[in-house]
Amino acid sequence: MKNNHGIHGNFLEITVVGCSKLKDTEWISRQDPYVCVEYGNNKNRTRVCTDGGKNPTFQEKFVFNLIEGLRDLNIIVWNSNTLSRDDFIGSGKVQLAKVLSYGYDDSSWPLQTKSGRHAGEVRLIMHYPNANKPANGYGQVSMYAAPPPASSMFYPPSVAYPTPSPYSLYPPNSSIYPPSPYPSQTASYPPQPYPHNSAYPPQPYSSHYSNGSSYPGVYPPVY
Repeated sequence: MKNNHGIHGNFLEITVVGCSKLKDTEWISRQDPYVCVEYGNNKNRTRVCTDGGKNPTFQEKFVFNLIEGLRDLNIIVWNSNTLSRDDFIGSGKVQLAKVLSYGYDDSSWPLQTKSGRHAGEVRLIMHYPNANKPANGYGQVSMYAAPPPASSMFYPPSVAYPTPSPYSLYPPNSSIYPPSPYPSQTASYPPQPYPHNSAYPPQPYSSHYSNGSSYPGVYPPVY
């Protein structure tokens, strides 16, 4: 059951992803870093990343019981030594405001040496399932929001752009379809009836003509 009046007793999940650009405490070999996470009296540490050097990777998860009024935690990074004390690399403070408000935080946090110099960064992924998240997740605008209504978009009215018809280039009720490539001949189409007493088509041949011959004077020629 969620506690809507405070954070006390709720669970906070913290994953130590890794570190980057750590201060190097070794002169010859590669250092072997590990990370300690402290929240109140609760302390956890990762395994040693052997030969992790300046950019070790851990991917280890820890769960803490939250304490009302305590909204930050400490992180300390060490270099593991076999024959001597471990070397301090750097430490930092992690604020929990974002994860407690939105339920999720994936950030890199700076580390400092004892003298206040930069000693690298540690990346943490934190998850708080009891956060009072907004309806769309983590307070961000959803990428799947409905598009604006069509009336608000800048488009000219569709009536101004009718769909062109493949036959709109020809005049309506035209007797010429498609248009003739020879405009001067269109007046004679369809052809008119042959005029009366036309010389075309030729009359049937007759065996007798006015000149008394069996052939006309010019057609067919006499051989």
